[in-house]
Amino acid sequence: MNVLEMKNVRKDFGSLEVLRGVDLSVSEGEIVSVIGPSGSGKSTLLRLATLLERMDFGSLSYEGIAAAYEGIAAAYEDEGGRSVYASPKTLKELKSIYGLVFQSFHLFPHWNVLQNVTDAVIHVQKRPRAEAEERGRELLSRMGLLEKARSYPCELSGGQQQRVAIARALALRPKLLFFDEPTSALDPEMSGEVLKLILSLRELKIAMVIVTHEMGFAREISDRILFMAEGSVLLSGPPEEVFRSENERMKSFLSRVRGFSESS
Repeated sequence: MNVLEMKNVRKDFGSLEVLRGVDLSVSEGEIVSVIGPSGSGKSTLLRLATLLERMDFGSLSYEGIAAAYEGIAAAYEDEGGRSVYASPKTLKELKSIYGLVFQSFHLFPHWNVLQNVTDAVIHVQKRPRAEAEERGRELLSRMGLLEKARSYPCELSGGQQQRVAIARALALRPKLLFFDEPTSALDPEMSGEVLKLILSLRELKIAMVIVTHEMGFAREISDRILFMAEGSVLLSGPPEEVFRSENERMKSFLSRVRGFSESS
């Protein structure tokens, strides 16, 4: 059974058609990178998957449990065939399956690092504070940030803040992690640190969906790559198959990626 299944996903913003019938599935422990030019719908796809936005048409499920399904116009006349979402209770339960790491960190500035990592464990999962803090310290140690447990976000570098954000997502013990351009707000040196850390997470056997503009990283970490353009998935397959594709849109995209070579 797939951890995540999205089928025929469509999303418009006014007259702008952002996603045009996109499918995305992720199996247990699988790492999928989503690449493509700006404006192709990559981040919108993640926002729909994580219930930050609602799709217009299509279906979404986690571990076989529907978060949204395609309405049938005859049965749901008020929906006009649009996606019908599950109850708030079901959606809340499904949110415990995944974690999301934002490109801009989204740490709470008035909480120290350990509080940022443990808050959701204590107040959402209702775990004992001592247990949550022990887990938090273990993760901060893994991130190389244990000595920063009592520091505040403003006292950290961008790379350190992103590592805290990753620790916060892992603290909830998700089965699937989403990364939305995890290095876009970082300079090249800090980007390298964060990418190396994400690579090290492979041993945890957590499924990942990574929207990234780092082609070398995508090639190294991914079991499968989706190439999106103009709101559609044009290619899906193993990294070498996708990067060596003769698809003209893919070749044009790679030709504009600085420092990337198909033979590298």
